[in-house]
Amino acid sequence: MRAIGLTGLLLSVLLVPSAWGELSGEYFEIRTCDIYTGPCFANAEVGLTGKDALLAWSIEKGSYQGVNLAGLKVIAVISASDTLGYGGGVVVNPEPIRSVILVDAQATPRQRQALVAMVRARAGRVLGEVVRVMQVPIEMKLDHVEMVAYVKAGRMVHALTRKLCDADHVCTNEVIFYPPLAPVDNAAPAVVVSGGYRGRGLGVQWELNGSRSAFLATFQYE
Repeated sequence: MRAIGLTGLLLSVLLVPSAWGELSGEYFEIRTCDIYTGPCFANAEVGLTGKDALLAWSIEKGSYQGVNLAGLKVIAVISASDTLGYGGGVVVNPEPIRSVILVDAQATPRQRQALVAMVRARAGRVLGEVVRVMQVPIEMKLDHVEMVAYVKAGRMVHALTRKLCDADHVCTNEVIFYPPLAPVDNAAPAVVVSGGYRGRGLGVQWELNGSRSAFLATFQYE
């Protein structure tokens, strides 16, 4: 057996592709409570609203676990027993949390598996129990300047947003009270003109209109 020097060993390690790969793209999130709000309003709603969420990734380039995911999209729809994200994270004992993952209809079986694994890793505990995985056509277009997002997944998910304006400052003490539920960059709040979930699997459907409940962001995972 030929011995490998330290330099050769280091080079061989550096040249081996990462099992995780690198991903970058755009991210969209909706919560069933105002994420941009005054603390007094938010404190009055804890435990009553914000138990449901929608997390969506549009992958521009990159791979995950050795599988190329460029051009694909994936959505996680989450339903918890308590307000998600209170205090900067998942609230204490929000379980049970259940979720449905919607995978891009264009994904191959290997891509579908990698997309689900990526969502499980990035959403973490907030994903709870995944009760259903479905492949559906997904559309997702984000304008980070005008803060307009258009998201559609079959007949189950729809969302349209607009930029915040002066009329959206109700108490003039608004802040981003709830941070995004997944690790992202450049997150900015927007108003949901209309949006909701009409699918099965979670025992709940919801609709939003005119709420300050959305995030537009980007992501880069290594």
